[in-house]
Amino acid sequence: MSEDIVIVKKEPPLAWVIMNRPKANALNVALINALDKAFDDLWFQQDIHVVILMGAGDRFFSAGADLKEPPTLTLGVPMAVAQMDTALLMSKLTTKIERFPKIVIAAIRGFALGGGCELASACDFRIAAEGSQLGQPEVDRGIIPGWGGTVRLPRLIGLAKAKELILSGEPIDAQEAYRIGLVNKVVPFDKFEEEVKQLALKLAKGPPVAQRAAKYALNFGSQGPLDAGLIFEGALATIATVSEDAREGVMAFLEKREPKFKGA
Repeated sequence: MSEDIVIVKKEPPLAWVIMNRPKANALNVALINALDKAFDDLWFQQDIHVVILMGAGDRFFSAGADLKEPPTLTLGVPMAVAQMDTALLMSKLTTKIERFPKIVIAAIRGFALGGGCELASACDFRIAAEGSQLGQPEVDRGIIPGWGGTVRLPRLIGLAKAKELILSGEPIDAQEAYRIGLVNKVVPFDKFEEEVKQLALKLAKGPPVAQRAAKYALNFGSQGPLDAGLIFEGALATIATVSEDAREGVMAFLEKREPKFKGA
């Protein structure tokens, strides 16, 4: 496999973004920046409809922040400032994934811990192979999640369960993650990539304009007052309704055929 720490494989309408860092795909500044660039490069590629984010190998999605690489050594600035800078880099990446105009699937095989779990939480779907483990073990190191864990995790699984994971630091297996809503689906380990690809291809058949509008409405419409969310949803619904894809969807329904969406 390539020595690049991020590998991008394009198989339109899909793209695979693969973390390939030897140290358990541990997140350091270089890996965060490489992931950020990969999503930038895919942003305007019209033939890509779904992006699959995963780790190379079968043991780690990502083990989280690289604790063996202190930010001071990476950035050459005081520890507190370096930690904040790294947190802002990660926040930039996860926010980019939330705003990314295409669907992003976190394909989790093995461990997704700490920053790895936080990275997966920013994606639209999380598919886990049997035997995988997810968690926020930062408290066991005397720290707390600093890359979105205390913000996104409660929105996904509720405050009580988020407190349980973060305050105990104990990981959970894929089946428990599915039960509490942290992952969308658990698939057999030996059919992992096949199942992920099948879901991705199914999603890729959908109308890109409506999918993007729905993603934004879901991700951001619920973060403010109800009235503001409803107005935001209405505006996005209007954009989707006047698209060519909407006309194609209605005509296909009336003509009892499969729609052919073009993302316009």
